[in-house]
Amino acid sequence: MRKFYLILVASFCFDQISKWFVVFWLNLISLNSIEVLPPFLNFRMGWNYGVNFGLFGQQGELKSYFLITLSIIISGLITFWINRIKASNFQVIFGALLCGGALANAFDRIIYNGAVADFLNMSCCGIYNPFVFNFADVFIFIGAVGLAFSTENKTE
Repeated sequence: MRKFYLILVASFCFDQISKWFVVFWLNLISLNSIEVLPPFLNFRMGWNYGVNFGLFGQQGELKSYFLITLSIIISGLITFWINRIKASNFQVIFGALLCGGALANAFDRIIYNGAVADFLNMSCCGIYNPFVFNFADVFIFIGAVGLAFSTENKTE
């Protein structure tokens, strides 16, 4: 379980440090946009009050409390599950990434009045992507997909 908690804390910290660096230190909060490797990678400021891609963003303060609580409960259940089964290395890694990302976004909602700070924008091949995301979203996606496809537990 030590590996699980190390990866969880590392993914949480990486997300929070990246947000602080880009949003505040590079002053994206005022600039709104920084071209990094256009059009492939740009920083665009986005405050997400909803779930994925801003869905349900207008539902108010109760929704924020619900999403924070849901993130904590899901992270707790995944931690309990990883602890209880004989989890493979992949399950430990994917579970920790999912929990670290979920808790990082929940932390954002607490410190940014219900919003999640998003700043990554990627487009390619003439297709413009209007959406922004953060590293926590990446960790959640990798963790969820990884857990869905890693069905084998360790054998003794």
